[in-house]
This record gives sequence, structure tokens and C-alpha cells, in this order.
Amino acid sequence: TPDWRPAPEQLLFTGNARQAVAATLASLVRPGGRVGVEALTYPVVKEIAARLGITLVPLATDEEGPRPESVAAAHRSAPLAVLYLQPTLHNPTSLTTGPERRRLLARTALDLGIPVVEDRIWSFLTDDDPLAAHAPGLTHVVDGLSKRVAPGLTVGFVAVPEARVEAVAAAVRSGGWSAGRFALEAAVRWIEEGTVRRLVAAKRADAARRQRVVAEELRDFAVRSDPRAYFAWWELPAPWRADTFTAAAAAHGIAVTPGPAFAVDPHRTPDAVRLGLASAPEPDLRRALRTLAGVARGTP
Repeated sequence: TPDWRPAPEQLLFTGNARQAVAATLASLVRPGGRVGVEALTYPVVKEIAARLGITLVPLATDEEGPRPESVAAAHRSAPLAVLYLQPTLHNPTSLTTGPERRRLLARTALDLGIPVVEDRIWSFLTDDDPLAAHAPGLTHVVDGLSKRVAPGLTVGFVAVPEARVEAVAAAVRSGGWSAGRFALEAAVRWIEEGTVRRLVAAKRADAARRQRVVAEELRDFAVRSDPRAYFAWWELPAPWRADTFTAAAAAHGIAVTPGPAFAVDPHRTPDAVRLGLASAPEPDLRRALRTLAGVARGTP
């Protein structure tokens, strides 16, 4: 981005973006350490935390994303080793944190000396500046190519603060998470040829079309989505619970992800589901959403 451009030596490559997250967290947090995350977070991060023996600490959020005062409060109760945040098209809610809140979060991290892992896997659908533009010395930016190019091209990468390159590189090596040569060569060639740029433009247009379908078919329901995102967050009408609705959807051959899969606190789980919009052909997507709307209007 215009306000942030890491040097080539700050880029480390992994087999996929999940491995980039795992390596970065492993380099920053010892077993037993605490990581501040949004109260709803990427389920794979919950799995990584369990494997690494680290504790995820849910941060209070509002319509702008994580609240800086919640970061400070969590750090006061027991030091946070790192923040893992998704400020751009947050998974699962599709919330994007605005520029001023990003600056405040970066300032809080700087004041408290807390490193940040910024997951930007969906950033190709937007033009937002990263948190790293405000705190480059603390922020580790994770991204990958599978979402923006193709599922089979699973190269992940992390842009690391200059002082931490060796530590993260050591974690990549010890975890066996290095990128394969073929995938790297394919990625470089597609970038140079402009293929990646064309695919990103096509996917932006495709996501916008699919969001319009969501707006049409689920207009009577409490659906949170961003017109740029490939997913949506549906807060279910009573008396539906996430588990019963997920089962009812499955009975119609439709897969949705229940809200508890994203909840950091198992005692505070939302009656909501995440709708993935990217895979099905558009006519099938419309039929599936129409079916789900009919299910939601009924009773469990």
C-alpha cells in the first residue's frame, strides 16, 4: 500500500497462510502465554492456540472492531504477549475497522509494547491500509494466495518487522512450514504476468454480485455483511439456535458454520451462522439462500 511497503528481506514464505499465522505466533508466545483476539475469531487460530499451549483472551468489540480500552484492560489483568487481529473483513462478521480506530489500536499496542499479528487474508477485496502502516515496528502482516488466486496455490507469507526476521524464520524452519518451490515459482510468474491482478479484479466483482443476492434473498433477516466480502454473518431469529439451524440446513444439503465455532469464550456463543458465498454457482447460491430463508421462517 502507499503508506506501508516492507523491504524484500522482511518477507518470509510458508506453505499456506495458516502456517504463517502458526509460525508467527510460535515465535512470539511461549506456552502458557496470552494472546488478545476478537471475541469471535478464525477457528484455525483456536486450533493453533491449543497446539501451542497458549491462551486466547477475548477482546470487547463494537461496530468499529476491537476497543482499545479492552486491550489495555486485558493487558493490565495479565500481560498479553501479542494481539491477533483481523481489521479487514473480519472472519466471521465481515466487519472492517475504520482508519481512526486502526490508529487508536496501533497507538495502544505501541504504548503497551504489544506485538501484533495482523491477518489480511481477505484484504485483496479492499483498498484499506494495514495496521502495520501505523505500527510497522510491532506488526506482523499475514497473507496468502489461496483466497485471491486459487485454492491449490497455497503460498502464505508474513511481512515481519526488521528486528524479528530471524526469530520468525527460525519458527518457520522448526515447524516444517516452508513454502514449496513450485508454488513459489508459479506465484511469482502469475504476479509478473498480471494474472493475479486480473483474478483479484474479477473476484471483487464476483463478491459484489453475490452480496447483492444475499441482500435480496435475506432482506427480512438480521444479516451483517460487507458488499465486498465473500461471506456473511446471520444473526438468527428466535427461537433458532446455531446448532439446530445448522442441522436443519444440513438436512437440505446446505453447509453453514455455526457461531460457536468462532467464539473464544465457550460460555458466550452467538445464535448466528456464517454463510460462505464463494463456492456455489450463483444460481445455486440463490436457491440455497432462498431455502435457508424458508427454514428460518419456520420453527426448529
